[in-house]
Amino acid sequence: MLSDLRLRQFRCFETLTLELGPGFNFFLGANGQGKTTILEAACVILRLQSQRSSSLAPLGQAGRKGFALRAGFDGHELEFQYGGLRRRISFDGVEQRTATEYLRLGRVVSFANVDIELARGGSEFRRRYLDFIGAQLDATYRPTLRGYERALRARNWLLKSPTPRGRELAAYDRLLVEHGTRLQALRAALVVKIAPSATAAYRKISGGREEFSVGFVSGTGENFADELKKSQGEETRLRQTIVGPHRDELEMKINGMNAATFASEGQQRSAVLALKLAQAALFASAGGAPVLLLDDIFGELDSTRRNALLDHLPCASQKLVTATAMPWRAEFPAGHRYELEDGKLHRVV
Repeated sequence: MLSDLRLRQFRCFETLTLELGPGFNFFLGANGQGKTTILEAACVILRLQSQRSSSLAPLGQAGRKGFALRAGFDGHELEFQYGGLRRRISFDGVEQRTATEYLRLGRVVSFANVDIELARGGSEFRRRYLDFIGAQLDATYRPTLRGYERALRARNWLLKSPTPRGRELAAYDRLLVEHGTRLQALRAALVVKIAPSATAAYRKISGGREEFSVGFVSGTGENFADELKKSQGEETRLRQTIVGPHRDELEMKINGMNAATFASEGQQRSAVLALKLAQAALFASAGGAPVLLLDDIFGELDSTRRNALLDHLPCASQKLVTATAMPWRAEFPAGHRYELEDGKLHRVV
């Protein structure tokens, strides 16, 4: 668990220091007070990435060169400094040359209202969901994903040039297929692990009235290299790579129907909760309860879904919860409670 968290020049906070306890930690306050920022800082210090943004650049304050975070986690001291051109990570006071060992320590599951896009948004939301999990479970996932993204950017740049050169494209084809084939294998294996837990969680949330399933759909067909060759004509016309893991899909179905197209909003919210609970269960089974970040979601859930979520959160996990108010507080176990007002944090006894 996180025992403490310190922010400097991070989003709306010039400085902030807080202590955290096991179990539930509640952060209450009006919108715009920085509740979500605290959860984001917890994610960034543990995973070196934000659950809200694909880039770390917007997390610093305007006119500042960067931000700094420090935290105590399971008896260790973590520090992350971001300065645009340079990142510095330290573990127990020792600067790390790579992030590999640092990232082995903590795992995170984030629940937020915007997660509804997992069910009704484009496929990029579902790929990001898989990538966020994969990077926390397998040390090879992150470099494989980065390798594919670099090759894809370079190849698309060549395709957009006035006279694409076949020999240079062929060189990137090899890298694209090498990294892409490995990335798809990792994603497919991940979906196999998630699927049973997601199906079981949805069945409990829906009271057994509906069936939920997830499956992996490749963006390349059976053979990436062959599909890449077949698509050359269309690529030249569109001036972009049209097959590959950047077209992978996590397919979700409720009662055999596509959840994005045919499900109600309530069913979609249940599907998203099932996916997140499956993620938490997978982390717990893989060697340790994750830190759970629950960002103002309980007010959007009816009592049935709220209670189902509470019943299935890993008991051993530390939980950071934000809300504008807690009329449903009696449903929760006791926990640390903080209030945010005018950018200041107060512990409520």
